[in-house]
Amino acid sequence: MSDAADPHAPIRAGIPEHGRVPKYFAVKTRLEAMLDELGEGGLLPTERELAARFAVARETVRQALRELLIQGRVRRKGRGTVVAGPKLVQPLSTASYTEGVRRQGRTPGRRLIDLEQLDADPVLARELRIEPGAPVWHMERVLLADEERVGLESTYLAVARIPYLARDFAPDTSFYAYLRERLGVEPASVDERIETVLATPREALLIGTPPALPMLLLHRSSRDSAGEPLERVRSLYRGDRFSFTVHLDKKA
Repeated sequence: MSDAADPHAPIRAGIPEHGRVPKYFAVKTRLEAMLDELGEGGLLPTERELAARFAVARETVRQALRELLIQGRVRRKGRGTVVAGPKLVQPLSTASYTEGVRRQGRTPGRRLIDLEQLDADPVLARELRIEPGAPVWHMERVLLADEERVGLESTYLAVARIPYLARDFAPDTSFYAYLRERLGVEPASVDERIETVLATPREALLIGTPPALPMLLLHRSSRDSAGEPLERVRSLYRGDRFSFTVHLDKKA
């Protein structure tokens, strides 16, 4: 049996077999109960007040809050700390970010950082099946959910296939909707790979997070129904605001 009410919590809720619990973890456990009472958006007491309440050093409180921040249970708001809402659960599928966010009752958005033409390096050229040095679009956008910055997306596309992207596409909208409605194509198959990384200082600044916050990095290559490459995408998602799901079905 698990000691925690959460059915997804680890066995024994993180308590070592010898039964001795670090001070910061005990504080974290008591803070988690406080978060449940406050509810989403609730303001936590200051570090000084929490240290006095739990009779521990402020650094102990700070470590507990740091873990809760990384887990996405709390977030910074001005100089204070508030209870965070649930994470966005993004399915690994051919659907777009926009569709995934909308399914959860949130409002998706994107903010354009850059749209430029580059010469394809040999690796990118091979993935897009074009000649090395051929022009490609590079579109970089901040991902939004209810106006909150939650990620950073870089999309690479062959200019020869989508020559009028800069003229015809509204960068704050869904690229997949543009492909479907304007060009009559959409991804039919997708390869994705996920890894954990730390954002670069530039990426952290654009997303609005501390550089030490873990990120989920998703690499995506999509193809149309004829098997021709459509795009290569590098998406960086906040680890405290996102999780991913996948459905596996064993076929007979």
